[in-house]
Amino acid sequence: MKVSAMVMNRLPLFFLFCVFVSCATGPVEIPEDMAPAKIIQRAQEASDVNKYRIALQYYEALKEHYGDLGEYLCTAEYEIAFIHYKQKKYPEARREFESLLKRYEDVDAELLPPHFQILSEKMLTRLTELGF
Repeated sequence: MKVSAMVMNRLPLFFLFCVFVSCATGPVEIPEDMAPAKIIQRAQEASDVNKYRIALQYYEALKEHYGDLGEYLCTAEYEIAFIHYKQKKYPEARREFESLLKRYEDVDAELLPPHFQILSEKMLTRLTELGF
């Protein structure tokens, strides 16, 4: 009888844990009118605590909502590639850094933020040193 009473006392905690875990793993609600700076801030906050799945959702939303602006497109693409690098998804990160660098070969490249080109080149060097 004591065992079942002990189990019954812990059931509410178990259900609360399940609710917390299910909420934490679901898609993030990102309003379409959220300012790009706020999206980037939230993505960085998530990435800083290793919540990469959430950070990726924010960066994808940045691409979707503000991808027509080169600054935000480059920000999102670089940060997505960098997260994949941190996750040790090296082949994927390499492809993404290379894809971003191709943007800097286009006619309008002078309108893109130069620091993402420099950072992507450095990351490709690191990946090459790692054998990827």
